[in-house]
Amino acid sequence: MNDRASAVLVLEDGRTFHGRAFGHVGETVGEAVFSTGMSGYQETLTDPSYHRQVVVMTSPHVGNTGWNDEDDESGRIWVAGYVVRDPAIRPSNWRSRRSLDAELAAQGVVGICEIDTRALTRHLRERGAMRAGIFSGEAAGMPRAHLIERVLDSPQMAGSALAGEVSTQAAYVVPAVGERRFRVAALDLGIKSMTPAMMAERGMEVHVLPATATIDDVRAVAPDGVFFSNGPGDPGTADHERDLLKEVLRQGIPYFGICFGNQILGRALGFGTYKLRYGHRGINQPVMDRTTGKVEVTAHNHGFAVDAPLDSETASEFGAVRVSHVCLNDDVVEGLEVHRDGRLVAFSVQYHPEAAAGPHDAAYLFDRFATLMEGGRAGA
Repeated sequence: MNDRASAVLVLEDGRTFHGRAFGHVGETVGEAVFSTGMSGYQETLTDPSYHRQVVVMTSPHVGNTGWNDEDDESGRIWVAGYVVRDPAIRPSNWRSRRSLDAELAAQGVVGICEIDTRALTRHLRERGAMRAGIFSGEAAGMPRAHLIERVLDSPQMAGSALAGEVSTQAAYVVPAVGERRFRVAALDLGIKSMTPAMMAERGMEVHVLPATATIDDVRAVAPDGVFFSNGPGDPGTADHERDLLKEVLRQGIPYFGICFGNQILGRALGFGTYKLRYGHRGINQPVMDRTTGKVEVTAHNHGFAVDAPLDSETASEFGAVRVSHVCLNDDVVEGLEVHRDGRLVAFSVQYHPEAAAGPHDAAYLFDRFATLMEGGRAGA
């Protein structure tokens, strides 16, 4: 007998799905997006880039590995809501400490299960990502027109400045593993814990700075390189971060950016950004590295992209710019490089080479950052 409370998911266009409560019983609103990953749900849920998003899992069976105390990418779950088809009855993994359902409930995350996630995903692919609400328990019994109104009253993702809501409030340091080779100033726009960890493994001492950091804060670190992290929201709102990066580039400090950091580099170079119809989210996206000609299977979480020409170089204040990576599914820009005087001075990627749950095809990019910083020392 199913003892879960009734729940309903309502999209802003009126499409409605009835199911059962999963996690906390209550109500939530956010942008409905789908993730194609078949594993790594704990990393997804704790990724600050998913702030204010209702995540739909396309994999039908979720929760079988439970929840552990090691795989969190931040200090909390960030998703606004969670949608699954068939939650695991009980977890089965030697590292599991509690069930996914229990962790969602403990952190107040409203979810829904026992709905047709395939039909929901097809709807989002055809109509585009849109606002949605999950209502469970007493909230599920409210009139449908009232629920739709609650969804329509919620803010849209386009135009939302969210990095400051997920960034650290105080700077902290992640020490290098073994001998320190480099010092990195990392702007936290929603950084995942695996990012400084992978840098530390390569001898980088990482000084993580709040999103409000200034060029003086960056200079105070005396960095060999500067890094901008992933993060949520519309990159078109990130004027402070764009202007800070311009100062970094003017001072010739080597730069590496991931996801939001790629979009901000694009803006600093004079390109625009735009919202994708339904975005890229999951751990199976094929991307070509044009530098090597290799195709990588990569992890993604982005709903915005850089509008840059794929097949021509662009002159900028900071050097010649070219698209270094491209998504093979839809030709979306997945990376940028800046060259000055025949030398690489800055690069970024739209996807996640630090993906803890895999794949790990793109981990070499952290080595490329180390090489970039070594070159920066030689050219200084």
